[in-house]
Amino acid sequence: MESGAVVIPPYVGRPLRLAPFRALRLQPRRVGDPASARLFARPYRSVADRLAQWESRGHLHRDDQPAVYLHEYTAGGLTVRGLVGALDISHRASGPADRAVLPHEGIHPVQADELADRMTALCLNPAPILLVHRAPPDLRVLVEEVVAGVPLDDFVDRSDQRHRLWAVREPDRVERIDAALASSQALIADGHHRYAAYLRMQRRSPGPATDQGLAMLVDQEDTPLFLGPIHRVLLGTTLDDLGTAAEAVGAGFDLVDRAAAVQALGPSTLAVGDGRRWASIKLQLPPGRAAVEALHEEIVPSLARGPQKVEYHHSVEATLARLRRDAVAVLMPAPDVDLVHAIAAADRLLPEKATSFQPKPSVGVLIRSLRDE
Repeated sequence: MESGAVVIPPYVGRPLRLAPFRALRLQPRRVGDPASARLFARPYRSVADRLAQWESRGHLHRDDQPAVYLHEYTAGGLTVRGLVGALDISHRASGPADRAVLPHEGIHPVQADELADRMTALCLNPAPILLVHRAPPDLRVLVEEVVAGVPLDDFVDRSDQRHRLWAVREPDRVERIDAALASSQALIADGHHRYAAYLRMQRRSPGPATDQGLAMLVDQEDTPLFLGPIHRVLLGTTLDDLGTAAEAVGAGFDLVDRAAAVQALGPSTLAVGDGRRWASIKLQLPPGRAAVEALHEEIVPSLARGPQKVEYHHSVEATLARLRRDAVAVLMPAPDVDLVHAIAAADRLLPEKATSFQPKPSVGVLIRSLRDE
């Protein structure tokens, strides 16, 4: 992603607030079904009719009363729990100390426009964006109280995710959530473009429906999302070129075997190879700087040629499978959540696909209709 091709979305101001909303919920056997995901595909104008049809057939439930929901899902042995509500995006931050939501990646304006057009045509927020924070003690106590109660729903979906859902409707509990979140600051884990689309919709037509956007707020201290690396394949360059570029910016470059390169992988060390030879790149990182920043802002610009293209892969196996002539694999260390937060708080953007927060919930558990506002 070229730096000139992205922008930082505007900052939403405090207080951080998740308002109650009337959820649409797909019938459990339709959650996690690829056919359900296609419900939100083009043509958008027919989605309202399809949803009405599904509701009449019992495939879609519309809650009678608004609520802030507690959604717990388990996938691949990891359990994540978060509050889901209508995120207040109606006011902008007055300064750095007033920011409620921190993006850490830039967005492509055209893509944000397309998503805003799509959600406007759908009259829906089809799925919540994912936010992470360190919850204050009062909020953790409240969550424990809610979890001790009987769930609104408890099921395993078509993709083998288990979901438990509670509705928080009691006025005193909603007020406690508001009070606990007022001074909080959340980091966007997934959904940068949807977040930017929310803001575009709000600017185009301010009002009750667009002054909010669906969000799930996860306590990274309680049930953390796993933050994994996203590896790279640099096409159109060579291992020798990469070594020369690394040394030009003061990084160490040592040819080793593959096992040694992978074993040395760490917060300031990259493992690189072309399928025949391997090396470790030891970065000289100052405090508060991530390895992915040094790669894309220092080493890549110093290459004698290329890359013609950068590919991104979530596993080492998939990365190595894409190696070919004039291509180099760059195995990345997993970033640290607190470091990502600090970078975002310092108004820096991480390069494209720098983070991979997992697991994400299946689509269809909680949907927000803009028609209900």
